[in-house]
Amino acid sequence: MNKIAIIGAGISGLSIAQLLKGRYEVVVFEAESRPGGMIKCDIVEGNLFHRTGGHVFNTKRQDVLDWFWGNFDRETEFHKATRNASVSMPDGKAVPYPIENYVYYLDEETQKSFIEDLISMAKNSDKEMQNFEEFLLNRFGRTLYELYFKPYNQKVWRKDLSKVPLSWLEGKLPMPTLQEIIYNNMNHIQEQNFVHSSFYYAKQGGSQFIADRLANGLTVKYNSPVEKIQKNENQYLINGEVFDKIVFCGNIKSLPAILAGQVDITAFDNSIEGLEYHGTTSVFCEIEKNPYSWVYMPSTAHESHRVICTGNFAISNNIAEKLTGTIEFTDEISKDDIIANLARIPFAPKYLTHNYEKYTYPIQNKDTKEKINALKQTLEANNIYLCGRFAEWEYYNMDVAVGAAIDLNKRI
Repeated sequence: MNKIAIIGAGISGLSIAQLLKGRYEVVVFEAESRPGGMIKCDIVEGNLFHRTGGHVFNTKRQDVLDWFWGNFDRETEFHKATRNASVSMPDGKAVPYPIENYVYYLDEETQKSFIEDLISMAKNSDKEMQNFEEFLLNRFGRTLYELYFKPYNQKVWRKDLSKVPLSWLEGKLPMPTLQEIIYNNMNHIQEQNFVHSSFYYAKQGGSQFIADRLANGLTVKYNSPVEKIQKNENQYLINGEVFDKIVFCGNIKSLPAILAGQVDITAFDNSIEGLEYHGTTSVFCEIEKNPYSWVYMPSTAHESHRVICTGNFAISNNIAEKLTGTIEFTDEISKDDIIANLARIPFAPKYLTHNYEKYTYPIQNKDTKEKINALKQTLEANNIYLCGRFAEWEYYNMDVAVGAAIDLNKRI
């Protein structure tokens, strides 16, 4: 068997390692002491804390479903939940998500303004949309844009929405037609076709359970950061071991230093250095009991954009008579600022702990995909492959990361 190195034991590295292990001798290098990457969880005062986000599983890809359930028992290890998300408006009103289906919850003046938007949108339905801002305005109208979409997304991305290409968010947003929006409002229909309208969640251990299971049966070398790769003809020396191929699942920004000229990617150095991103501060709190899974917050009275009620995902996520959740802030925020913000956030959050991750959201511009694809071609000609959110600079959810690993497995 040829020998292949997987760099990074997040969901992408673990998935591609499991897929390749029948054809290659696979060794996974992980800088930290356990697997999981962005889906790692901690136990805090008996409660489960998703250190970054609140990761759940579902997908519209049948091959991803088949592979995933080949590694887990759907009936005994997971339960299925319907997404019960809400938009917490600045006036305190809770409007079901997605907001465009529930405009009848809003005041009369807003409803009339929204109807005027619908008429205007119908007249301009053939207009080609060039960026995220144009998409939001032409798909949902200016009333909802100003009320919800603009303030919410500016808190998340901290970026001019007109500079965000649509390709970056493809498959991650509700994409209703004008007819569907009108029909759903007239008939009070609950939309169930958007991404993760229902999902599976582990009965014990959250997404850490998924990472731990996928690490089983693999050779994973923990506490083993890869700081340098040496090339000798058609093989690579990594931490004292020789490999025929490499799958890099780390952060592409570190790749030029790791390769150190062993594979010439200097033509891409400026592009890699210029890649934009955001981090996330995840604040774990005890919160008031509520029926929601996600709560989106466009209010400018505080800096957080959403509450992930992870305590509602599984009973085992909380100690008795408590409900916990994660409150997210874009980029780093101090503990003092966290405490000050919590006083202005719904559900009376009580601080337990927090975690800051520098890299959580890759940001693309109109040229990013083209440049990353050109870099992939250069690397793959040298038997080095990219896989994962920050390796490929793609906004992957967990299921999309698994799908990307399945696709890469077919190419290697």
